[in-house]
Amino acid sequence: EVQLVESGGGLVQTGGSLRLSCVASGFTFDDYAIGWFRQAPGKEREGVSCISSNYGNTYYADSVKGRFTISSDIAKNTGTGTVYLQMNSLEPEDTAFYYCAAVEFGPSTLNQRLCQEAYYFGMDYWGKGTLVTVSS
Repeated sequence: EVQLVESGGGLVQTGGSLRLSCVASGFTFDDYAIGWFRQAPGKEREGVSCISSNYGNTYYADSVKGRFTISSDIAKNTGTGTVYLQMNSLEPEDTAFYYCAAVEFGPSTLNQRLCQEAYYFGMDYWGKGTLVTVSS
């Protein structure tokens, strides 16, 4: 079973940067999508960013484009590694719990829409979250 453990949250001033890490393990299929969601108090959960395992395609919410960067070093042969979310130019609106999430699709395919399908059908595995607070 896929396991995800986040770290890297904290308190930062407006304009500052943080890097979130998600240590992932247990991937058994070649094709999966893994990414970050966030939820602020009183707001709905929002998909922030996603990266696909096969082509490395990335997705970003409009609210974070140009400021956040997702990357992954999960090894194909072991199914373990870390997914990072580099967050720059942080704003108070970025304050939220950030969750790492993933879904497996199966053996290698030519599907270039893994993230889109992950957001549509839902993620199967979730971490416990890490809190990011941006002060004004």
